Amino acid sequence: MIKHFKPAIILFVLLTVLTGVIYPAVVTGLAQLLFPLQANGSLITDNHGRVTGSALIGQPFNDPSHFWGRPSATAPYPYNASASSGSNLGPTNPALITGIKARLQALKNLDPDNKAPIPVDLITASASGLDPHISPAAANYQVNRVAKARKIKPELIHALIDANTVSRQWSFLGEPRVNVLALNLALDASIAK
Repeated sequence: MIKHFKPAIILFVLLTVLTGVIYPAVVTGLAQLLFPLQANGSLITDNHGRVTGSALIGQPFNDPSHFWGRPSATAPYPYNASASSGSNLGPTNPALITGIKARLQALKNLDPDNKAPIPVDLITASASGLDPHISPAAANYQVNRVAKARKIKPELIHALIDANTVSRQWSFLGEPRVNVLALNLALDASIAK
């Protein structure tokens, strides 16, 4: 009977070492060597070298002097990376309609002179609830509010948006987008100069 268990135990130990130790170590080493930024979470640092967040996960901004990202539907707090999910509210759900109306009103209250249509990504959450990007239209919609709050010229802000806009991947995948955290850090850095 032991002669039947011996090969099974040897194979179990061998596969455990191979798939549980060697393979993860090789993959981790290659990732650190070839893609160190991505392997470490795509972290964004400020001008002082402090980590301020990840380029992959949005952060809540509600100060009028900063750009706002997409609303987050994660619970129990916005942009909770351990609870990535959409709201699963249908288009006729009263809670969704109420939330959208509240966001519309907040945007209009902070920038009453802005008569442009509000881009949909400023009032609806993404499927993950963690989206760190907004469209260039959503960033441009917020320029007057941010310029007034910071008492700077809108042209400077438009230049920062242009500098922080990422085009389509390989010229055909996705849409142009702006990382809100990177844009706000660039804005803070340009004002600090």
